[in-house]
Amino acid sequence: MHTVQTQVTKECHHNLLKLEKDYENAIKYYSEALDLNPSNAIYYSNRSLAYLRTECYGYALADATKALEIDKNYIKGYYRRATSNMALGKFKAALKDYETVVRVRPNDKDARMKYQECNKIVKQKAFERAIASDETKKSVVDSLDIENMTIEDDYVGPKLEDGKVTLKFMQEMMEWFKDQKKLHRKCAYQILVQVKDVLSKLPSLVEITLKETEKITICGDTHGQYYDLLNIFKLNGLPSETNPYLFNGDFVDRGSFSLEVILTLFGFKLLYPDDFHLLRGNHETDNMNQMYGFEGEVKAKYTAQMFQLFSEVFQWLPLAQCINNKVLVMHGGLFSEDGVTLEDLRKIDRNRQPPDSGPMCDLLWSDPQPQNGRSISKRGVSCQFGPDVTERFLEQNKLDFIVRSHEVKAEGYEVTHSGKCVTVFSAPNYCDQMGNKGAYIHLRGSDLKPEFHQFTAVPHPNVKPMAYANTLMQLGMM
Repeated sequence: MHTVQTQVTKECHHNLLKLEKDYENAIKYYSEALDLNPSNAIYYSNRSLAYLRTECYGYALADATKALEIDKNYIKGYYRRATSNMALGKFKAALKDYETVVRVRPNDKDARMKYQECNKIVKQKAFERAIASDETKKSVVDSLDIENMTIEDDYVGPKLEDGKVTLKFMQEMMEWFKDQKKLHRKCAYQILVQVKDVLSKLPSLVEITLKETEKITICGDTHGQYYDLLNIFKLNGLPSETNPYLFNGDFVDRGSFSLEVILTLFGFKLLYPDDFHLLRGNHETDNMNQMYGFEGEVKAKYTAQMFQLFSEVFQWLPLAQCINNKVLVMHGGLFSEDGVTLEDLRKIDRNRQPPDSGPMCDLLWSDPQPQNGRSISKRGVSCQFGPDVTERFLEQNKLDFIVRSHEVKAEGYEVTHSGKCVTVFSAPNYCDQMGNKGAYIHLRGSDLKPEFHQFTAVPHPNVKPMAYANTLMQLGMM
């Protein structure tokens, strides 16, 4: 028994030392080790790290908590639990654990830095709550004077034509971004103000009809991987009135070219408002942007004020799209309770940060599971839903299947729940480390059968993912 246990433990450590795309194996090996020795705090703590790396923050939190139940003096457990809570936006809980680490290890510079950073966020959140009032929050748009923003003579980049996005402008902007050049702030603000106006007029559930001869391309998460976005357009053609697209959320964060991705997508939304569709993901939210890079990237390339405007625009992104009354598309998935109807989705007041529970939260956060019923989410938000949940929802709403994104898939897509739940993910070699393919889907009006197209990652300039992320999420953990 001891020999087997030692071997399993060695394999765990071996896997954790390998590339991060092997963290799934590390989870497997640590789980085997825990089956043999369920009272080992180190195994729980190390599996917690592997869960953090694979974005299963709910499981990571549970494992770190278990490690501390076994050994309340195990300091890495506090570190892991703090990181899990940070990832979930539970800043006060994280601060308490960072305080413990700093108290026990006063000379640990990394722990002190994380404590100070977390403390700063907690104070900032308290300040934001204190100044919030019942009065209608003033929009950034009201304080902008775009007309009088000067474009300097030495700026030779793309400009909107008479204040309008054109195909020529889009082509020039994409090339400009490809060369790692910055769009003039006046042009960026023009795009944001105009796209806010367009999005705010849309319903929370967008409904479209494809004719028999028409098709639409559905893309999943792009996560700031601009050069892979360009590759999608190279492989599948630029968006147009005859080549419509639907991008299913998580345009930003993690990848370090998120501004380039989102300005390109917003530009196409302005150029083809009826044929280029965007849905909100869980990363089009303030908490995620604060932790995973987009806020830092906008502040580094432009200003804090521009990030505030992005935040306003993201709140107007629709939450779901129904195609031919038969296919429902959303970023996350189905609901924590039965009985939700399309009419309920139409009624969602989406112009806000998502709540911690309810249909809006579920649309952005939930995941499918192979077994029937529902279970606690591996992410610590929303739920996981089984094939029976999917079947009941589709039957009640007279739908054929759902398309969702939100999860990395080795092949870029996955079909589960007897063909009723389709996942598509369009960020290949996610974060430069997962080794996955990307994919997009063609849906044709004639039969609405998903047709999958896979692609691999293309080279990009040497700017690492998470370059602009909060230092607390750099995961340089003990």
